[in-house]
Amino acid sequence: MKDLFMPPEWRLHHCCWMGWPARRDSWPFDLTRARASWIAVVRAIAQFEPVKVIASPEESEEARRWCSNFAEVVTLPIDDIWLRDTGPTFLINGRGDLAGVAWQFNAWGENRETLDDYQRDATLAKRILAYSQLTCYEAPLFLEGGAIHVDGEGTLLTTEECLLNPSRNPNLNREQIEAWLDQYLGITKVIWLGQGLQDDETAGHIDNLACFVRPGVVLALSCRDPEDSNYAVLQDNLQRLRKATDAQGRKLEVIEIEQPSRRDDPHGLRLALSYLNFYLANGGIVIPTFDDPADQAALEVLQKIFPERRRVTVAGLDLVYGGGCVHCITQQQPVP
Repeated sequence: MKDLFMPPEWRLHHCCWMGWPARRDSWPFDLTRARASWIAVVRAIAQFEPVKVIASPEESEEARRWCSNFAEVVTLPIDDIWLRDTGPTFLINGRGDLAGVAWQFNAWGENRETLDDYQRDATLAKRILAYSQLTCYEAPLFLEGGAIHVDGEGTLLTTEECLLNPSRNPNLNREQIEAWLDQYLGITKVIWLGQGLQDDETAGHIDNLACFVRPGVVLALSCRDPEDSNYAVLQDNLQRLRKATDAQGRKLEVIEIEQPSRRDDPHGLRLALSYLNFYLANGGIVIPTFDDPADQAALEVLQKIFPERRRVTVAGLDLVYGGGCVHCITQQQPVP
């Protein structure tokens, strides 16, 4: 694969891919309200880099009416907005080559009403790469982009709950999954965390739990309340990170960021709220806030970590009601 590898998210971007919100059954409230929160993210990112919005043929006119002034609308078949999971994972090699991986997709381990509702999303990564005239590598692994995070120097973060879940890759063990990740992403070390947040629809995506902010440094969600239902899981993940070394043999520096307070959806399920579900744009960082007492402390932590980036906050709660947040609805395309 021409020494191609997945670059870190802080590398310079050519653009950001997003998907137009059109599934009315994804939200417990009016779609116009969901679109307003989504548009705020588009506007924030467009301050820093070009945004390409994918809309289905039947929705493209409406999408242009909402956002053509600050984003390019691309007409492709699409089911939902979670481009982090359904878009391609872009690859570079430092010599000007750009390509992408199209993972197998089964609607988060068939975690939606019917898999048939996501057939267009299952082929979206290949369509984006074809539209962009880029080489597509079809991986045999069932995986979503929100399940992995890399440092660009050979290390990948993921969770056991997600990639070892029998609903995704029941015939593969840990070593086999690591071999596929190595082959398609150019990584040499996988750091496995355990479980994800309670009731997270993605079944353990890493982008709510931990991320590299630079090589050797990881930002991790934490909880100080032993009575909280996420406490044990987040403590276990912190311990694993503190014991881990990266692909270069470095012991990780772990920076904690406290989770927001518990909020439930209309069915009594806990919403997967996380300040780590942000987007690193060119020179900026788009951060979700939740009208929570922990918001300010989280912003201060992120300011210390990224002093060179301009912070833009967006209301994240309505997005989480749909099943994800800022990172989940975005997919960066790096400059090769």
